[in-house]
Amino acid sequence: MSLVKLNIKGISYSQTQNGAYALILSEVDGDRKLPIVIGAFEAQSIAIALEKEIRPPRPLTHDLFKNFADRFDIVVKQVIIHKLVDGVFYSSMICERDKIEEIIDARTSDAIALALRFQAPIFTYKNILDKAGIYLKVNPKSDTENEDKILVDELIAEEVDAAIHENYKNKSLEELHQLLSEAVQNEDYELAAKIRDEISKR
Repeated sequence: MSLVKLNIKGISYSQTQNGAYALILSEVDGDRKLPIVIGAFEAQSIAIALEKEIRPPRPLTHDLFKNFADRFDIVVKQVIIHKLVDGVFYSSMICERDKIEEIIDARTSDAIALALRFQAPIFTYKNILDKAGIYLKVNPKSDTENEDKILVDELIAEEVDAAIHENYKNKSLEELHQLLSEAVQNEDYELAAKIRDEISKR
């Protein structure tokens, strides 16, 4: 399967899911965007990494991981978003130490927060982009002025919410309750919040 390189376009506050943000990734040689729901802490961590001038007085969790990795000569070479199941993206970090590569499973939000700190490229597979990629109406003027725009327009936020809703609209209430139970059991509270919001809409 062919890999597609992604750039971070920005972060959008979700209009329908309290405390949730959508991380917008865009394909390098195309117009599709990949929206990924992330929590407030991860959104803050990614925003700080994008804003080079903001330096927190004490290291955040992802900064601590970077300092730890630097001390032991571990480098994150790249991040690959390799799977999409029931609206949840799964990612791997390709790490290297002493010229030996290791693959480490990670939540996509954490993997991207670390990719930024290691200046590592982000990829996904073409079939994932075909399945979950959307076309967003981005203001071209603001695009050229600021490639790493942190907050995306409310219009985009609404489109992102609609795209996320697509992942669950064909599920029955029984299936949604089952997914909710599994998410809580797996301590995936971000996913649980998304499913709960979808159940509430019904």
